[in-house]
Parts: sequence; C-alpha cells; structure tokens
Amino acid sequence: MLKELSIQELVREVSSPSPAPGGGSVAALAGAQGAGLLSMYCNLSQNRDKLGDIVDMLKKVGEEARFLMTRMLEGIDEDTVAFNQVMEGYRLPKESEADKAKRKKVIQEAIKNAADVPMQIARGSLRVLSLVDEVAGKGNPAAISDLGMANLQARAALIGAYYNVKINLGQLSDKQFIKDYASEADKLLEQGQELYNKNRLVIEQEIQ
Repeated sequence: MLKELSIQELVREVSSPSPAPGGGSVAALAGAQGAGLLSMYCNLSQNRDKLGDIVDMLKKVGEEARFLMTRMLEGIDEDTVAFNQVMEGYRLPKESEADKAKRKKVIQEAIKNAADVPMQIARGSLRVLSLVDEVAGKGNPAAISDLGMANLQARAALIGAYYNVKINLGQLSDKQFIKDYASEADKLLEQGQELYNKNRLVIEQEIQ
C-alpha cells in the first residue's frame, strides 16, 4: 500500500514514469498533512490554566482532525486504485459490438469512481479549512505557524482534488452526473478559498 511507504519511497514512486500515483494521491497526502498539523496545533493547546474551557473545543477539533487525516491517508491508495480500474477498462476487448458496449459501460463507471475519490478529498479538505477557522488564534501561539501550514496544505489538497474531479468529468457522457459533480466541486473550491483567505489573515496577524 502506498500509504505504508516511507516518504522517500513514496516520492520516488510519484516521480516514476508510471502515471499513478499522481496528482490525486498527492492531493490526498497534502490533505492528510494539513489535518495532521491541525491536530498538532490542538494537542499543543491543552493548558487549561491559560485557555480555560476552550481546551475542550480544541480537543474535539483535534479528534476530528485525526479522523480526517486517517480518511485522507486512505485516499492516497484509493485514487491510484481508481485510476488503475479505468486503465483496466480500456484494456477490455472490443472486437464485437457486445464487447464494445460492455467496455464502454465499465470505463464510464470506473471514471465516475475516479471522480468520486478526489471529490471526497475535496470535501475533507474543506472541512479541515473550516476547523482551522474554528481554532485559529485560540490555541497555543507558539504553534500558530504550524496551523498556518495546515491551512496551506488543506488549500493545496482542495485545489488538487478539484483538478482531478474536473479532468475526470471531461471523459464522461452522463450529463446529470457531470452537472452535479461540477457544481459541487466549484462550490467547494469557492468556499475553500474564502476560508483559506480568512484563516490566513488571522494566522499572519498572530505571527506578527
């Protein structure tokens, strides 16, 4: 499994001539790193004497961040599996009309799944950005730069996932699926950019 590789091994695998793992898996990794840093910020903000009851909120956010981190780590492999399934569909026989019809159906279903995986990463990344918004400037000020990096990683994950959703939609014939997914992807990107900008202002004010 890709998520079990060392950092060096994974980066080398990404750099290989193989098209997978590619951008979708890297987006998932970025999202996992963003969630991990968010969890770290919350874990470093457990001084009740200084923060009072807000510590309970930070603990709750940290728990959700760890859940999102685990889910997006799984997305590293899921994206590569989805891509490989599409490639397997293209390798199906196409001699007869029945073969062609079956092949087309399999490919289309595989591409839908290949669009769904990064959509889930985009949703998770937006949630990370939302959680950063909840805690920004409320925790340990010494860890604010780590939260800033969480904000950056979650934004990168969202944009990367968005790209992967859109490129897969361009290969589909199901107009309703395309419409629904394109609409959601656009909304996620817009909401994510707004949260990123808001978070950045709070974070950079505290760093100064």
